[in-house]
Amino acid sequence: MKNSNLFLISAPSGTGKSSLINSVLDRAHKSKFPLELSISYTTRKPRVGETDSNHYFFISPEEFARKKESNFFIEHAEVHGNWYGTSIEFVQSKLDNGISLILEIDVQGYRQIKSLALAYESIFILPPSIGALEERIKNRGDNDLASINLRLENAKKELICASEYSNMIINDSFEDASDTLYQIITQEKAIIEPNDKELEQFLAKLLSS
Repeated sequence: MKNSNLFLISAPSGTGKSSLINSVLDRAHKSKFPLELSISYTTRKPRVGETDSNHYFFISPEEFARKKESNFFIEHAEVHGNWYGTSIEFVQSKLDNGISLILEIDVQGYRQIKSLALAYESIFILPPSIGALEERIKNRGDNDLASINLRLENAKKELICASEYSNMIINDSFEDASDTLYQIITQEKAIIEPNDKELEQFLAKLLSS
């Protein structure tokens, strides 16, 4: 039996991170690979179809503040006016039970975990272009120009940090990106080492767009 591992996955809004993660979770479930998505605590209101303890642990800002003060979270961050945090106990209990865990996390949270003595693998998902990213953000149904521009501005700030991660995946072909992510997580077969120089050049091109 393979050891359980913690995988930290980040990407700007609109990159397709959640879809990639869901495809990998589905594939892992079918192949009986023990893999789950970490459930975070949040102060934001549930969206249509979301339920407590399945999608998030929904709590009040006051309760979140108390948990933060008591060092309940392994990481926490404020995103678009709402707080998100990951429980240390939740992560450790899954890993102790042989379940690998995906933590969908922003750069703020990643840097908090990075400063801790904790074993993990980090992965950053890149969009194929800034134009494609803008189109995906618009297609999410947010037609407010100010909101779209804010998300693009935040995306570029996050992209600057991509080289801090040990793996970068370009989500150009969804199938290829999903396969690469699955292989990193399951170590199903030897992964062809990416050309770091090419990735850095691609990232620089993104940031100059």
